[in-house]
Amino acid sequence: MNRYWLIIPLLALFRLHAEERPNIIFILADDLGWADTRLYGHTRLYDTPNLDRLARRGMVFTRAYSASPLCSPTRASIMTGLSPARTGITAPNCHLPKVILKAEAGKSAAPGKKTVPPIPVTRLATSYFTLAEALKQAGYATGHFGKWHLGAEPYSPLQHGFDVDLPHTPGPGPAGRFVAPWSYPNGFLPKSPDEHIEDRMAAEASAFMERHKDGPFFINYWMFSVHSPFDAKKEWVERYRKEIDATDAQRSPTYAAMVKSMDDAVGTLLDTLDRLGLAENTAIIFFSDNGGNMYDRIDGTTPTSNRPLRGGKATVYEGGIRVPCVVSWPGIVAPSTRSDCIIQSSDFYPTILDLLDAKTQEGQHFDGVSIVPALKGETLDRAGIFTYFPHDPAVPDWLPPSVAVTSGDWKLIRLFHGGKDGAHRWKLYHLGDDPGEKNDLADREPERVKQMDAMIEDFLKDTGAILPVPNPNFDPAAWKPEDEGKAAPRKADGGADRIDPRLQGWRARNGKAVVNDGILRLTSPTGNPFLGFSFGDMPGPVTLRMRLRCEKGGTGRFESVGDLRNPPKPEAVEFTLPAGGWQEIEVELPLSRPLGVARIHLPASTGSIEIDWIQVGSADKVRLTSF
Repeated sequence: MNRYWLIIPLLALFRLHAEERPNIIFILADDLGWADTRLYGHTRLYDTPNLDRLARRGMVFTRAYSASPLCSPTRASIMTGLSPARTGITAPNCHLPKVILKAEAGKSAAPGKKTVPPIPVTRLATSYFTLAEALKQAGYATGHFGKWHLGAEPYSPLQHGFDVDLPHTPGPGPAGRFVAPWSYPNGFLPKSPDEHIEDRMAAEASAFMERHKDGPFFINYWMFSVHSPFDAKKEWVERYRKEIDATDAQRSPTYAAMVKSMDDAVGTLLDTLDRLGLAENTAIIFFSDNGGNMYDRIDGTTPTSNRPLRGGKATVYEGGIRVPCVVSWPGIVAPSTRSDCIIQSSDFYPTILDLLDAKTQEGQHFDGVSIVPALKGETLDRAGIFTYFPHDPAVPDWLPPSVAVTSGDWKLIRLFHGGKDGAHRWKLYHLGDDPGEKNDLADREPERVKQMDAMIEDFLKDTGAILPVPNPNFDPAAWKPEDEGKAAPRKADGGADRIDPRLQGWRARNGKAVVNDGILRLTSPTGNPFLGFSFGDMPGPVTLRMRLRCEKGGTGRFESVGDLRNPPKPEAVEFTLPAGGWQEIEVELPLSRPLGVARIHLPASTGSIEIDWIQVGSADKVRLTSF
């Protein structure tokens, strides 16, 4: 296979004159589930009139899939047209400090796990020739707005073909909250009290359109919505609180308000296009990076429900990878149309090049295909799509490290080394009859399993995927097959503390913690104050990020004490906190075991320490607490 990752001068010339090239807007929602819009008729609570408005201008895809059930891998697939199996970005860990540019075989796993997952890549390497770079070389002004989560500088959007990047943040979500006050490390501040970050991003994208209205322009608007932290405009939360049906699986007023702000931002972009007279020369793609969140807690329930699909974010079941999608491309896509063709996030890059009548670079490879026939209302000839997810975060309906192929109405999931004596195990579903994946037909259809697993094997070899390997430390006595698919225990609303729910599960020791106006204030008359939280089986290495300020400064410590019932020797890393104003700290704690109970020891002081937010994350899990 040609080495597509070499930097080679762009050989193709776009044969369209500048005035004929359409502007392109790619809107990527974060964690928006397939059932979270009005597009598919599975919600009574959420309002998405602007997505309906966009749908009237283009085509709704009923079977659109993200390349992964987690965000960073899908984002990389959009930028490169490649599968996570090939890029090695298989987990949402691109905000972590350690730079890993090549996936590696895993080193260890807990004795109750049959496999050791690979060590994933943590940055989108600049050696990839991205969609933004292709469009920039073709004369497009390029702007990225919102979440990136593919690496900080020198791996930011500015190094991947974008002229503009706002708010230029590498993290997995907004800076502590959606509604101001918020603050980003580069000084990106709200323009008004209670400004919503999505309103601001839509306004910035609209200003970019104004500056480049003579075109062509490419806007990559990757929303923060509707990812955690779960925060929304108060007026919308109160409105939806009055509309809640307690018997409905979708019953979070906060999440409904977040969907509303997301949809409002889409409306802002459509209004700007209409006002500038650009609508007829602008292509718009709306997509989500993975399925809806079914594992966090807000308003006493999960954020959303992907019904009738099974599972959600972080699972390879349909609820984790089937996502809402609308494509509007005037002159190509007929208005108010729908398509049942199977498409995937890696398809957009080759599709855009195809529609712009451009050739790829010499040696450039795509795992996606051009979906132009589907956009024109025709059938799409493809053998299948593949979802590579070699991790097993303990969310509802989780599976061991796996890979899936969807071909027509059939879907086969291979569970790596999940069977007897280290053999693989399979699950087979007919999605036409069973979209909820309730009836496993693997035992009834052995020949089909064999045929589809051969497709998987060819895919893994072609992509050069670094695979999960049998766990050499596997202990059958520690394996609990009955726990497969069962979520790790979680306290209400993300670990709500019984004493003060605003602490969201954090416990203060050697001091007093009070939350007011979104800030945790910790005072300690005796010194050595610390906060504790149980993170369960979160694997290492683990990264702590915090935004805080301390009157006197000093030395702190991030510590894992493991299982308090049988405490091992603590493992810790120290950090220095200067005195003075607000600042962010980031430290990485290497671990030889799961994190378990973690403690953040803060500088001993008789003054106060103020904390805006705390984020603790590993390759598989990230927990952000915004007070």
